Amino acid sequence: MNFSSNTLYIVSTPIGNLDDITLRAINVLKNSDIILCEDTRRSLKLLNHLKLKKKLISYHKFNEKKQTDSVIKYINQGKILSLVSDAGTPLLSDPGRILLNSCIHQKINVIPIPGVSSITTAMSISGFDDKFLFYGFLPKTDNEVEKLFKLLTNFEFSIIFFAPAVKLNFYLKKIKKYFYQRKLIIAKEMTKIHENYFRDEVKKLSLNKIQAKGEITLILSEENLRNRKIDKTKIVNKAKKYLKKYSLKDTVELIMETENINKNEIYKLCLKIKNEKNI
Repeated sequence: MNFSSNTLYIVSTPIGNLDDITLRAINVLKNSDIILCEDTRRSLKLLNHLKLKKKLISYHKFNEKKQTDSVIKYINQGKILSLVSDAGTPLLSDPGRILLNSCIHQKINVIPIPGVSSITTAMSISGFDDKFLFYGFLPKTDNEVEKLFKLLTNFEFSIIFFAPAVKLNFYLKKIKKYFYQRKLIIAKEMTKIHENYFRDEVKKLSLNKIQAKGEITLILSEENLRNRKIDKTKIVNKAKKYLKKYSLKDTVELIMETENINKNEIYKLCLKIKNEKNI
């Protein structure tokens, strides 16, 4: 493999099992003058496993703006630089985007060294439709999660999230509210000794039975929105009540706050009721 000057290598590393690394990735790390990493201690474990000794520079979300100019300088000096994350494929819910865009702006080559990703690893054994949306880490606050799930409930394809295990039950309660008719897989400790996958229908979830540590990957199955069951009587009663006080737009929004239904379907029902003579 020929190594180019004026190049940044984006190197995927194992998400758990240290043997899950490609020969090409090992070769790139072996020939790198500097390796940029989130946590030098984590990356050092991998290098020790590979019996490599390299200069490590800490590059994470708290210092990437400050470090980027220095990194660009190293690259322009002809040094071979690689960027790795703590685990998996860099830049996917990991730092590095500022550096990447700086390299693109300054005509510096960026070469991906593909490998493991918890996204594709979990998706490959989900059994769900392979047309999917990867969102990344879920928001922290109640309002942010509600806003996000209201938007995503209208998408038919599979959806992948990352979440801290300590907030798992908090997120699962919201998932039961907005994705009641879907299936779910929770992937934890992937490729590690205690690797485990929990599968269930969202409506059958028992929150207290699921225990996990660290970060987890959640995948919601696809859903055919045309087959979604709607309690029209319930919606009609709410619409009649709200339309006496509020506009059509506000009525739709109020119903959307409590009902997991496509917005266009709610709008059509409300519009039909509004056009009736008694409203």
